[in-house]
Amino acid sequence: MRVLVTNDDGIRAPGLRWLARAAHERGLDVVVAAPSEEASGMSAALSAVTDEGRVVLTGTELAGLADVPAYAVAASPAYIAVLAGLGAFGPPPDVVLSGINRGANAGHAVLHSGTVGAALTAANHGARAMAVSLDVLSPVAASVGTGGAAIAVLDTVDDEIRNWATAAELAGWLLPWLVGADPGTVLNLNVPDAPVAGVAGLRQATLAPFGQVQMTIAERGRDHVRTAIEESGSQPVPGSDLAWLAEGYAAVTAVRPLAHVGGVTVPTGWRPAPGGAGRPGGTDGQRE
Repeated sequence: MRVLVTNDDGIRAPGLRWLARAAHERGLDVVVAAPSEEASGMSAALSAVTDEGRVVLTGTELAGLADVPAYAVAASPAYIAVLAGLGAFGPPPDVVLSGINRGANAGHAVLHSGTVGAALTAANHGARAMAVSLDVLSPVAASVGTGGAAIAVLDTVDDEIRNWATAAELAGWLLPWLVGADPGTVLNLNVPDAPVAGVAGLRQATLAPFGQVQMTIAERGRDHVRTAIEESGSQPVPGSDLAWLAEGYAAVTAVRPLAHVGGVTVPTGWRPAPGGAGRPGGTDGQRE
């Protein structure tokens, strides 16, 4: 099985190395291609920096993974997934792993995630995929190092000492199932920032109706607005990804790329009027 490992935190992010190592240690044929700079919040955007029409990429080496080819790509995570499917980094991948993201990607807010966007884009092109994220915000699950007490994670925490190994362990445990799943299968895995022994277990979850954080307007002026990010404050829905994370569990959710909605009838009686101008076929677009 050929595996692409990408992310939206950039080629230098520690979570990327941990996820690549998890796949490599399980004997899979791994290639790493990740944005040269952070590309969070890109969703499934297809954007790239080009030089005379050529997407810029640079071969690099990840610490501890000298025999795994790696590329820093001046492109969004979803674009990288598309390029990989076209054979830009060698044989097209059967599996795409995206992460390990710094911060949970949970609830309906996954719509905006570059981590999840890469996985969904890969599935749209026939690959199996898994987005993996480390929850660094939930105080109940957050801890530092290999045995620290639960604390509220602050931005001053050194990312290198977070519990990436825990998320990598769970992603690796799910990999055999994913490899055997139907093409187009996508998993979204969120793991507490805790040592392996500190995770209560793994639960299949629904998507919470909201995200872990939300955007607010902090300041509005005549010619500007300033936004801020704050915790949602809503109570987690039982059985949702955010609810399981709040209880110290890892949460996995099967998601899928965009699809049409069945059972909705939209009026279709429109037809061109004489002379070529359009007009409703019924009254105000209603059914005839």
